[in-house]
Amino acid sequence: MTAVFTTHSHVEADVVRALLDAHGIPAVITSDISQAVFPLRLAGQWELRVSVQDTDAAAARGLIESHRDAVGAGAVRLRDVLGPLEAAIGYRFRDLGLLEHALTHRSKAHEDASGGVFDNESMEFLGDAVLGFVIADMLFREFPQHDEGHKSKIKASIVSTHALARLASAIDLGRYVLLGRGEEKTGGRRKQAILADSFEALIAAIYLDGGIDAARAFITRQFSPLLADARESGSEAVFTEDWKSALQERLQAQGRGLPSYTMAGEEGPAHRRVFIVEVSAGGVPLARGEGRSKKAAEQAAAREALQHLATS
Repeated sequence: MTAVFTTHSHVEADVVRALLDAHGIPAVITSDISQAVFPLRLAGQWELRVSVQDTDAAAARGLIESHRDAVGAGAVRLRDVLGPLEAAIGYRFRDLGLLEHALTHRSKAHEDASGGVFDNESMEFLGDAVLGFVIADMLFREFPQHDEGHKSKIKASIVSTHALARLASAIDLGRYVLLGRGEEKTGGRRKQAILADSFEALIAAIYLDGGIDAARAFITRQFSPLLADARESGSEAVFTEDWKSALQERLQAQGRGLPSYTMAGEEGPAHRRVFIVEVSAGGVPLARGEGRSKKAAEQAAAREALQHLATS
């Protein structure tokens, strides 16, 4: 095998491999990087190679060169892909590899044989911690009159899976998440758990790239409207959407009885467990939902069921 293209971005590597495959030149992506505990792309980034059979090398190089403007060069191509997201979040990365890493779902990493693609679960863990700290600080300053219990309820509500997924949807984050083919086919870009986790990983990427001040600025922009609503209403209930009650009312109005929720499965590591719940009525399955708790998954399932009923 001969390497005909090298890059630090698996987005760009995928583009080049697809170009070659489309012209009948089989290509593979390889890397010397080994799995690490926390494999972030910092200074001294690893290299990905697009390789072809030796007999195809000359034709492959010529094809890549003829499409040089479309392929771009490293960071330029990645900036073209992720630039609109940077504009949406109001932050420009110095190391776009951090953003790319934050957007890489485990399904993408599992399907890649190069050894150079890593999922964003470690970044989700870090982003969750950064988000929790900044929100706690904001609540401490915004609601000095409230006791710990009340502030905890507000915090739990505005950093819930539903709330984070809603914020992720507002910046069209799902459009940029890197998914495996299987997850793509099952509507992964719209799944609340994936959107919420990617949003937390995005916070981690901003923190690693620009420090706590940059992360705090982003979180403040995103969550200030929610805190303003809480200040005006004097209650955390403004963040709660009770889809289960709404579904129950809809089904009873249609004479279909009460909804029933059953566990359909679990995914992810123990510290980031995702529950899958199926809701049915009269023995007929209506929808499935995902969440980091069974309660959140039930709410997500009820929400999906309501959307299905609205369009059927």
